[in-house]
Amino acid sequence: MQITTIGLDLAKNVFQVHAIDTDGVPVVRKALRRSQVLPFFKELPPCLVGMEACGSAHFWARELTALGHAVRMMPPAYVKPYVKRGKTDAADAEAICEAVTRPTMRFVPIKNSEQQAVFMLHRVRSTLVRQRTMVMNALRGHLSEFGIVAAQGSANLAKIVEGSLAPPDQSVIPDLVRAALLPLVKQIAELATQIRSVEMELLAWHRQSKVSRRLETIPGVGFITATALTAAVGDPSHFKNGRQFAAWLGLTPRANSSGGKERVGRISRMGDSYLRTLLVLGSTSVLRFARNRAGGNADWINGLLARRPAHQVSVAMANKTARVVWAVLAREQVYIAPAPIAA
Repeated sequence: MQITTIGLDLAKNVFQVHAIDTDGVPVVRKALRRSQVLPFFKELPPCLVGMEACGSAHFWARELTALGHAVRMMPPAYVKPYVKRGKTDAADAEAICEAVTRPTMRFVPIKNSEQQAVFMLHRVRSTLVRQRTMVMNALRGHLSEFGIVAAQGSANLAKIVEGSLAPPDQSVIPDLVRAALLPLVKQIAELATQIRSVEMELLAWHRQSKVSRRLETIPGVGFITATALTAAVGDPSHFKNGRQFAAWLGLTPRANSSGGKERVGRISRMGDSYLRTLLVLGSTSVLRFARNRAGGNADWINGLLARRPAHQVSVAMANKTARVVWAVLAREQVYIAPAPIAA
């Protein structure tokens, strides 16, 4: 028995293995407990191991790679068409084993522990920001019940809260309402402190990362976006060109072409929504700065603004920024602003 390819269906406790030999004949179909996975693969000669890119996939990919195996991770959506019938762990492992051998299959790069750690900081920050927004919206809703309405923005809300939740003898709202809303105010302050703490960790890592500092030279890319892209992308050679990288982020139009007729629609939104959001927000800030200015990218931006709404222009700029990001990563150089064109 010579095992050449293995499909490994990951789980919390029970893992499913489907192995085939050089002729493609199944030779092993078994379930493994978590403690049995590494001993099982230690006894095997180096082979191709396929798995879906899901929770804990990067950890197991690093562990199996250290044992000498060639690990390939695939998006679950690309594995689904190879499931013959039903939904079982055994059927999923067989589908993974079949999909990993396809010559046109697209694979997910394996992240190292540092990349995962940095991206986890981003996920934690995103969660804290979302929680702060939820509490602020709740606070706005409660204050509006007493006719106190604040304009958009956290600074405006803070001013209203400072005047509304004054000491009991100066407050314009009942004491019970003040007692109910003070915990929300304290929670907003605590979340803001935690967000700043996470951002300081990201800034410290950004300052010691050459790749992240190169990305920061691109207009519309700050240290938050730079560290997120550095942690998410890793090796730019996985993408053939800048357009493929932009398509990976979901910033290119979705194609629906047939019969020789080219039809393109809105952006596909197929990639990481967090990275896409950061690029669009950065492009929006550049757009605001470039309005009614001349030279460099401002002429191109104002030309688009004359024909399209501002939000569409921001998305188009994010698409262009993504291609610049790939060029900076692939060529290992800083951003070079376009030279002005002579009249």
